[in-house]
This record gives sequence, C-alpha cells and structure tokens, in this order.
Amino acid sequence: MAWRRSGGEALLRLDPAFLRSPAWRRVASASHHRTIQAVPREATGGRSAAKERAQGRVPSVVVSLSGSATSPKEAPKQLISTDAKQIKEILKQSPYFCSTPIKLQVRAGARSSAVLQSGTVLPIKINRNKETGEILNLIMAWAEKGKELPVKVPLEFKGEDVCPGLKKGGHLHKIRSALKYECPLEHIPQKIDVDISNLDIGDVIFAHDLQVDPSIKLLSNKITVPLCEILAPKPEANQDE
Repeated sequence: MAWRRSGGEALLRLDPAFLRSPAWRRVASASHHRTIQAVPREATGGRSAAKERAQGRVPSVVVSLSGSATSPKEAPKQLISTDAKQIKEILKQSPYFCSTPIKLQVRAGARSSAVLQSGTVLPIKINRNKETGEILNLIMAWAEKGKELPVKVPLEFKGEDVCPGLKKGGHLHKIRSALKYECPLEHIPQKIDVDISNLDIGDVIFAHDLQVDPSIKLLSNKITVPLCEILAPKPEANQDE
C-alpha cells in the first residue's frame, strides 16, 4: 500500500497485487492467524478435492455436534474450502491446533469482503499425506458458548531434567499421548501437563492423578489406565572375557 499528497489532500493508491490477494492477507499479520477464512464449495469426491489442493486450497468441512459427547451425532456437513498457506501459518502459530477454539469466517469468495457466516469452531482432525505431509483435508465443529464438546487434549510431560528415576538410569515409558475430555468451550485446555519431576523407578502416573479444571470430564471409565511409568534400566549383557 502506498500514498501520495496532491493539492493538500492525501490520496490512497492501492497496489494491484494487494487487491488480488485473499481477504485474510489484507489484515495485520498479528491477527490474520486468529481467524480461518473460508469460502463455500459444492463438489465432493477425490477428483474435486485434488483440484482444490492444486489451487492451493484445503477441502474442509464443518459439522454440528449433537447428542452425547461420548457418541456424538453429526449433522449434515457444511462444505467449505480454506487457504492452504493460511492453514500452514496457523499451525506454526498454534502447536495445539486441534484443542484450540478459533474463529471462522465463510466469505462469498476468495477475494470477497462479504461474510456469509462466522462463528467459533474447534478443529477436530487434520488428515495428511503420510509420505509428503501435505494437508489433505480439515475437519472442524461449530463450538457455541456454553456447549460441551468432546476434545482430544494432548499430554505434555514435564520435569524430565530433574526426575530421580531418570537420573538413576531409568527410562520414561509414555503410554498415552492424549486424553479425551468433555469440555465447556470456555474451559478447553490446549494441553495438560504431566509432572514427572518426583517420579522414581517403578512409579506410575494415572489419569486420575492429573490436576484439571473441575468443569471438564474424562470420557473414559478407565481412569486407572497408566499414562506413563519410569522403567528400570535394562541390565547390561555379560561379555565374554
């Protein structure tokens, strides 16, 4: 964007490349990653999805979750298309993308300023090509305030540098990398810290040992399933003298 003064008045001259850019790129970089910009799409199927990806877009869907969180029923899917470059930038900014509510705007077109629909969504799943890592599609759910949603919350293990069991040569065996909770939108944790700083060899941490907000409910009856344990060091093999 550039401007010049003529006759005492400031005239705005817009760069043509700026006008051709997607609407989400016409805002400050500090804010564009906070709102996913999308456009409606009609066609489905592998051929249509491949065409979307070839155009630098990610075939995406938004669902409305109803019924119980343990066995949600999906309403008809809303088909949308998102900008692949923006999704990649969002993922760089948000390492816990699939446990973080985010704004969504569905615009009339890729370069349109007309917003057809907006709201908060919870990313549910990112499907990738196993060989290339390319994003194949994105699944999200509408997240209304006060509504409880099933969320797969990642576990992050803390305290390995001071763990007594590890200092003795033990090994940290991570059994679970995430737990599924039913969470109100306002209290969805991006991650849950698992503190192993006081664990010795043979110690185990279970799901019920975690300190979480009382408003969230573990969606499993197996609260005694271990999350991690400190295993004893493997005995060294005897070598022939």
